[in-house]
Amino acid sequence: MNDRIKKFVKEIRSLATLVFIVFLLKVTIVEAYIVPTGSMENTIMTGDFLIGSRFNYGMRSPDWIGIPYTDMGYDIPYIRFPKFKEPKQGDVIIFKYPRDRFYKYVKRCIAEPGDSVSIHARKVYINGKEYPLSENGKFVRPMMPGDYHGIRMFHNEIGINKDHFNSFRIPKKGDYYTIIDGIPYLNGDESDWRFLLPLILLDGNSATLENEINKYEFTVTDPNDLFRRKGKREVFDDYFPKGNYLNPWSSSIKNEDFQLLHIDGVSIMELDSYTVSQDYYWAMGDNRDDSLDSRFWGFVPFNHILGEALFVYFSLDLETWFPRLNRIATVLK
Repeated sequence: MNDRIKKFVKEIRSLATLVFIVFLLKVTIVEAYIVPTGSMENTIMTGDFLIGSRFNYGMRSPDWIGIPYTDMGYDIPYIRFPKFKEPKQGDVIIFKYPRDRFYKYVKRCIAEPGDSVSIHARKVYINGKEYPLSENGKFVRPMMPGDYHGIRMFHNEIGINKDHFNSFRIPKKGDYYTIIDGIPYLNGDESDWRFLLPLILLDGNSATLENEINKYEFTVTDPNDLFRRKGKREVFDDYFPKGNYLNPWSSSIKNEDFQLLHIDGVSIMELDSYTVSQDYYWAMGDNRDDSLDSRFWGFVPFNHILGEALFVYFSLDLETWFPRLNRIATVLK
C-alpha cells in the first residue's frame, strides 16, 4: 500500500512539474492566443490558434498571480529581460486590452511612439505618408461621412468617427508636459487632461478628483467592458454616480472639474510638469469596419504588449466545428 502511495505522489509531482514548466514557458517565452473575433480578417480568421513570441520584445516574469480565467488575484512586481526588437509598424501584436487587462487583443501596430497619425476618408496617414491597408485587410461597410459624430471615439476632439481622425501625435517615453495653472502643455501646445490622464494612469500613477466633501478615484478599467466579460450589471455600481470610480473619458466630468484633479495625492495646481514614463503604440484591425481598436479606446502602452503573433498552429471553423487544415502553419504578415 505504501508503494502505491509513493508511486501516486511521484506521479503527482511529475505532473505538477510539467504544468509548472508549461506555465513558465507561456508567461515568459511563448504566448498562445485563440482568436474569438473577426477584427483581423482575412489576415487572421475567427477560430485561429496563434503562437506569439514573448522573446522578441523582451520576455518578462509574471506580473499577476491568481485564479486562471478570473480577476481574483494580485499584481506582483515583474522583471522584463532585454528585448531583441522594438514593436514596429506592421507587426501583429498581442497585448492586454487597456480598458480591461484580463482581455487579450491581437491587432496590427500601425504607428510607433512619436509618430503623427491622421485618418481621412478611411486612408491612414503616418507622418504625412499614406499607410496602405494590409494585403488581406478589408472594409465591410460604407464609409462614414466626415461630419458624422454619432460614435464616441477615444477622444472626441481628435476622432470624428472611425473613418475620419484629425492629426495627433503618439505619446513616447520622455514626452515632457509643462503644467501651467493646472493646464498641460506639450512643446508649447496646449493639451487637455482627457488626453493626458489615461497616460498618467497607464504609467502606473494614481489620480483622484476631490474636494472637501467627495473623493473619486480614476481608473482606465471601463465598466462596460467589465459587464461584457462578467455579464453582471452590478459592476456599474462601483462607478459614478453610485460608486467612487471614474473614467477619464466620462461625459459626467466637465472640463472645469479637472481643476480638482490630484496626481499621486498632489493637486495639479501644485504640479509644474509631467514626464511620460513609457512608449505607446497605435493598433488597428485589418478588418477596419469590424474592429474595436485604438480608434475607440486609445493607445497601447508598452507594458501591456505580450508578444508578436507569428503563425497559426491550428484553426477551427466555429460555425461547422471542422478544422481548417489550410490555415495550419500560416505565417502572419
